[in-house]
Amino acid sequence: MSIESPIIRDAPARVQRSGYLDRRLAELLAFADVEFDGPKPTDIRVRAPGFAARVLRDGSLGLGESYMDGVWGTDDLDGLLTRLLDAHLDERVRGMTAIWAGVRAALTNVQSTRRARRVGRVHYDLGNDLFRAMLGSRMVYSCAYWAHAATLDDAQEAKLDLIARKLQLQPGMTMLDIGCGWGEALKFMAERYGIRGVGVTISAEQAEFARDLCRGLPIDIRLQDYRELEGRFDRVFSIGMFEHVGERNYRSYFEAVRRCLMPDGLTLLHTIGSNVSVRTTDPWIDRYIFPNSMLPSAAQIMRASERLFVLEDWHGFGPDYDRTLQAWRANIERAWPSRYDERFRRMWRFYLAASMATFRTRQAQLWQFVFSPNGVPGGYREVR
Repeated sequence: MSIESPIIRDAPARVQRSGYLDRRLAELLAFADVEFDGPKPTDIRVRAPGFAARVLRDGSLGLGESYMDGVWGTDDLDGLLTRLLDAHLDERVRGMTAIWAGVRAALTNVQSTRRARRVGRVHYDLGNDLFRAMLGSRMVYSCAYWAHAATLDDAQEAKLDLIARKLQLQPGMTMLDIGCGWGEALKFMAERYGIRGVGVTISAEQAEFARDLCRGLPIDIRLQDYRELEGRFDRVFSIGMFEHVGERNYRSYFEAVRRCLMPDGLTLLHTIGSNVSVRTTDPWIDRYIFPNSMLPSAAQIMRASERLFVLEDWHGFGPDYDRTLQAWRANIERAWPSRYDERFRRMWRFYLAASMATFRTRQAQLWQFVFSPNGVPGGYREVR
């Protein structure tokens, strides 16, 4: 699927390259079987000078920014990025920005209560029209569950029902949704399972939308940080929010959940996961998509929950995220809101394609954990 803009298609056929930096980058790309102006859909077409210098200096930040600027293009963006990740070129070319991010993470809590709201302003408050166009009839911004589904809407409903069944919901139960997004999960569970719920988000746009969506249901939507939570609930869950918590705060998250959960309750954590323990995120993602985000490893989650919870179930279905992202891309390409300019569209395309490549190469996972405070008497029976 080619999604190149007229800026790229109508640009000069090629840029002359003969310097050391161009040769060095060409040598690195060869490890991924990628060429400049080659015949494959995954080859790179450079349309302005300075591309090699930006990539070698800034790594993924330079690659993404130069794509946003129309400096280069390709007929298969997610395919190209998959090749680059498969060849581990992201590890060979990190850039000073990535090094500085590591230093900053070591010195400061970039996901502190004050800093945490930045991702709400930068990403989730971009506009409900953008997310409505992309996400489908259910405004669910997390991995769908495709085991028995053929469409995005069906797969998202299957994911919400999977979570409800894992949490063993019964009518009248009270639920807390940490990072409730646009309110779809609580709405689904109130209508389908008869629960009463509270949802918290740090996005003003999401909170306003969720209140309208859930009007008339026993659901309270709050603009609130998870560290400020009070009250007790039968069930607590979080879908796609833990990626914003940060390594310094994982323990605080689980302490907040334990504080809010009934002694005989269950909690579910749905999160993207990393194969390795890190303290930073990709510099391009940090600057343009999810400021101060971080993917947790299984080891970090287990350490943070130790002595607070018993792990009852661990379910991974990371490959489903690639298919979810492809569905989101198809939706947004059919219905771009007119107020977004070409540079923003190229930024969003790069974000979706890079995410596809990350899951396709299994460098990121999708996990659902079910925990109980004291262990389920007689054992927990897994649900799939």
